[in-house]
This record gives sequence, structure tokens and C-alpha cells, in this order.
Amino acid sequence: MSSDVLAQRYGAPAPWRRRLALVACALLAAVALGWLAWTTWAHSTPEITSNLETYEIVDEHTIDAVVVVQLRDDDVEADCLLRAFAEDHTTVGEREFSPDPALGSRQPQSVRTDRRATALELVGCRAEGQSRYR
Repeated sequence: MSSDVLAQRYGAPAPWRRRLALVACALLAAVALGWLAWTTWAHSTPEITSNLETYEIVDEHTIDAVVVVQLRDDDVEADCLLRAFAEDHTTVGEREFSPDPALGSRQPQSVRTDRRATALELVGCRAEGQSRYR
């Protein structure tokens, strides 16, 4: 009864407004889900990924490493960065390199250091268009 009084006083809403609001919400949800799916796929399938397989401290000024680099396509050009640290956590050497396709996925590298290194970090590899190392 009260809804009849309100409809008489203020007028009844047009029935198409509710359908329009539902269609607009459904369209907005579809666009948001499409964007989420695209973003998830783009970030989960990078052009290049890399892992530090092993490293060995050779002497006071050299550290050898093997980096495993996996390219999504063979023609991807990438650069990788290795960083060596001393016992006091200061950076004592860096090596930037481009993976050599002739070597396959295992890329042996040698890093020259200013003094004895105690640890080696693979910062990562990145291809053109990637904003961060992976």
C-alpha cells in the first residue's frame, strides 16, 4: 500500500531503467574481467626467464657461474645481469651479458671482482619491452 502511495506521489520509475543498469553493470564487469585476464597472461608469460644454477669462487678476483636462460622465442634479444658481493655486503663486481643461442639454455659466465667475493646474485634477464629483470 505504501508503494502505491509513493508511486502516486512521485511517479513510478521507468521499467527500462533497471534493465539498462543491469546491462551496463554486466558490460563493465566483462571489460574488467577481460583486462584482468590479459594482464595476468602478459605478466605470466615473459619473453625471457632466468635462474642461477651454480657459482664457484675461483680466486680473489674471479667468480664463475652458470645461468639457465629460457627464451620464449629464438629471435629474442636480451641482457642479463650478475652481481657479486663481498663479506661486508658491498658490491665488488658486476657482469652484464647477452645470452648466446649457440650455448643453449646453460650460459657459463665469469665475473671479475675488485676483491674476494663471497656471494653471487643473478639480478635477472630482460628482453626489449620488459621493464624489470626476470
